[in-house]
Amino acid sequence: MFKLKEMILMLCFILSGALCYAHGEARMEKEQGEGIPIEIKESGIYTGPSRGNSIIPTLNGHVLTVVFSENLGQVAVEVATAAGVSVQCLSVLTPNGLQVYIPNAGNYIVTFTLSNGDEYYGEFTVTD
Repeated sequence: MFKLKEMILMLCFILSGALCYAHGEARMEKEQGEGIPIEIKESGIYTGPSRGNSIIPTLNGHVLTVVFSENLGQVAVEVATAAGVSVQCLSVLTPNGLQVYIPNAGNYIVTFTLSNGDEYYGEFTVTD
């Protein structure tokens, strides 16, 4: 009788844990791949073909992740508020990607300047 009770209790615990995990209550699910894509727009006159589709930025909470799908050389990246106050400036050699943590909620603009002077930008909003 004791073994039967023990078995039923174990099944109840396992079932409740599985349901919590499946429902997202356990907060154990992976957050990768759930980022919000940011649309890239061109700004200015270009010296060659558009490379905007090679820049893939996504926002996941307060983290901006940028993936470069092809080699664009050295790219200057600036994250600024919508009012123009710079939050982060850095330079990256592609095709490496980058991640930027944005501490405050608000509207932002990320600007990508290629070594030949071509500029691309994307607008996004960080919420809490």
